[in-house]
Amino acid sequence: MRSLFKKRSKMLGLPPGTLVSGAEQAGEPVLITLIDYDKTQVREKRIDRIEDVFPCKDTNSVSWINVDGSHRVDLVEALGKRFDVHSLVLEDIVHTHQRPKCEDYDGYLFVVLKMLQWGENDFDGEQISLILTQNCVLSFQERPGDVFDPVRDRIRTGKGRVRQMGADYLLYSLLDAVVDGYFVVLEKLSDTIEALDEELLDNPTPQTLHAIHRLKRQMIFLRKSVWPLREVISAIQRSEPALIRKGTRVFFRDIYDHTIQVIDTIENFRDMVIGMLDTYLSSLSNKMNEVMKVLTIIATIFIPITFVAGIYGMNFEGKDSVWNMPELRWRYGYPAALGVMALIAVGMLVYFRRKKWI
Repeated sequence: MRSLFKKRSKMLGLPPGTLVSGAEQAGEPVLITLIDYDKTQVREKRIDRIEDVFPCKDTNSVSWINVDGSHRVDLVEALGKRFDVHSLVLEDIVHTHQRPKCEDYDGYLFVVLKMLQWGENDFDGEQISLILTQNCVLSFQERPGDVFDPVRDRIRTGKGRVRQMGADYLLYSLLDAVVDGYFVVLEKLSDTIEALDEELLDNPTPQTLHAIHRLKRQMIFLRKSVWPLREVISAIQRSEPALIRKGTRVFFRDIYDHTIQVIDTIENFRDMVIGMLDTYLSSLSNKMNEVMKVLTIIATIFIPITFVAGIYGMNFEGKDSVWNMPELRWRYGYPAALGVMALIAVGMLVYFRRKKWI
C-alpha cells in the first residue's frame, strides 16, 4: 500500500490552477483509449494524438475517453481546453491527493474517488477522476490497469442497459465497478484478519504485532478513501437533471446502498483490528504466566528436596556424640534419601493435581 499522505511541498507558493506533474509518476506509461458507441454500433481504438478525440464533443453518440497517465500535464490541459474544463478541476486531476468529492460545474460534472485493487498480499489505491458532459465521459487514471473491464465487455457485447442509455449511465457503470472492487478488497482483508486472529490465539510473535500495525494503516487508508464516497453519490443524485436523467438516479441510489455496506464493513474491521492489539498483549501475558507457572512448580518441588539434600550434605559425625547421623554409615542411607526425595516430589505433584494447579 502506498503512503497515506501525498507530499505537497512542491506546490507551495503556486497560484491556484497551476498544473504540476507528479515526480513519482514521471516514468509511468501513458495510454489513451476511446470507446464511442450507440445502440447499433461500437467504435473502440487507441489514441496516439489527443486531437483525435476532440470531435467526440459534438457527436450524438456516447464517448468514453480514458487516459492512463494523469501526470501528463499537456494531455490533461489539452482535453480541458477542448471540453471547457475549469483550471481548478485540471489541477485536481493532476495532483492525485484529492479527497473523494463531486463538483457540479456549468455543463459538466466532476467526480473524484479512489480505486482499490488487490495485489498478491496487499491492496493498492489510485485516484480516478471522472468528468461527465452531455454525451461524453472523461476518465483519468494514474497508471494503466483498472477495474473497468466488465464495463468494456458490456459495451462491446451489448449486454445490459449501457448501450441503450446515455453518458450518465456510463458514469454510473464506472462508479459501480469501483465500488464492487471495494468488496473484493474487503473479502481479502477478511481472510487476512481471520488468519491473524487465529495466530493471535495460538502463537503470537513479534511478526504478528507488525501485521496488526499494518492492518491498522490499511483501515485508516480505507476509511479515508471510502467514507466521503456517500457524500459524492448524494451530490450526483442532486445534480442537474440535464446531466443525470431521472431514469438513472435510481441506479445511483443502489451505489449509495453498496457504499453504506462497505463503510459498515470497514468500521467493523477497524474495531476488530483495534481489539487485536489487546488480544496480542493478553496472549503474551498468558504465555508468560504459563512459563512462570511451570517455573514456580519446579522451584516449589525442589525446595524440600534441596532441604533434605542440604541436611545430609553436611556430613556431621561426632565420636561418642548423641548428635551423630547414623544414616551416614547405613548401607541403605543413600538410596533411602533419594527415595524420600522422590516421594516428596511425587506427593507434591499429586497435591498440585488435586488442587487443579497443573
